[in-house]
Amino acid sequence: MKSKKLVVCGGGNSAHILIPFLKDSIFDVYVYTSRPSQWSNTISLEWQDADGNLLDTDSGNIKAASNKPEDIFPDADYVVFCMPVHKYRVALHEIAPYLHREKEVTLCVLYSQGGWNWMVDEIKQKYGLNNIVTFAFGLIPWICRIKEYGHSGVVYGVSKIANFAAAYPNRCFDQIAKELISPICNNRIVHERVEQSSNFISLTMSADNQIIHTSRCLGLYKVYGREWDKKEDVPWFYKDWDDLSANILKAVDSEYTLIRSAFKTKFPEKDFFYMRDYMELEQFGYNSEITDIKASFTDFGTLDAIGTPVVKNERGKWEIDRNHRFFLDDIYYGNCIAKWMAEQFGILTPTIDEVLNWAQMMRGEQIIDDEHCLILNSPDIQVPFKTGIPAVYGFATIDDCVD
Repeated sequence: MKSKKLVVCGGGNSAHILIPFLKDSIFDVYVYTSRPSQWSNTISLEWQDADGNLLDTDSGNIKAASNKPEDIFPDADYVVFCMPVHKYRVALHEIAPYLHREKEVTLCVLYSQGGWNWMVDEIKQKYGLNNIVTFAFGLIPWICRIKEYGHSGVVYGVSKIANFAAAYPNRCFDQIAKELISPICNNRIVHERVEQSSNFISLTMSADNQIIHTSRCLGLYKVYGREWDKKEDVPWFYKDWDDLSANILKAVDSEYTLIRSAFKTKFPEKDFFYMRDYMELEQFGYNSEITDIKASFTDFGTLDAIGTPVVKNERGKWEIDRNHRFFLDDIYYGNCIAKWMAEQFGILTPTIDEVLNWAQMMRGEQIIDDEHCLILNSPDIQVPFKTGIPAVYGFATIDDCVD
């Protein structure tokens, strides 16, 4: 089979797993990164259990790493984005002028939070890219971390049993499954079936990280306040998950469920099989029988090594990092999107409102007003590419959001 060119766009956690898993695929792999000199030609992978014991290793090679889009994208067949969600749109507009206009180019994300298809449609229209194929996973296929940037990564614990994904045009799904999904989701470490969703809105509204991270951060604030005296006093993000954080997550997810139900009522002809709540996603992905939110974080062990993202402030205390992706991804490309949709449907969201009020207090910004409405003309929301609220794409109604 003729080889194809795949560009890994960004150097996030998942890039360091994706590359080794592609070693026996049809792809020649390249990396687009701001730090090309830090990338080795060989990227190694460790598979560890919940206790950090080494279970297996693997490795894969890249042809080259570059920070020059004109050198790396014109002949690309696939581009896989491995970066925080809030950087997706910035990167798309950066590389769009260099993508091939005559052949199909598949733009992929391993996690579809924030309306990936809206972002891709935005550059298709702006740059006249008529042959773009859009693809996204509903859930990131692995729990992973960087071990050494540009050199190695770690996959933790047991992988998901099942996942779901969407492609546009829909006819392209089978080809993507054969070329991309198979090597990264079915190998000697990962055995994960990936089912096809008929639309992207189901992926956007199957809320995962955007409600997990923000609920936990709010829960920590309500228990401990804004800061800790010593870094060792900071609770582990998942291992120390408490009942309060679980209750906040349950309440936020219940409000998302009201929005999901409104979609299903308004568009009965659409297949929203994969538009699921948090526990349904957990049970689907891991074939789990756990029904308790707190236990879903504390009983698996695979998340134990993940700390709470904190920084030292000017008083020498430790506080939640306000510039972390838990804000930039999960507030602006998560909770704000849900809030806009709730307003369109006339749904009250007191817990999402509480999360947004907390976030704007922490960041000193204007997101939501005293009447619990998004401030769409706020200078903090109007910053280019800062948010994925549907209005920034020119959407005026819920109908505009549905593919």
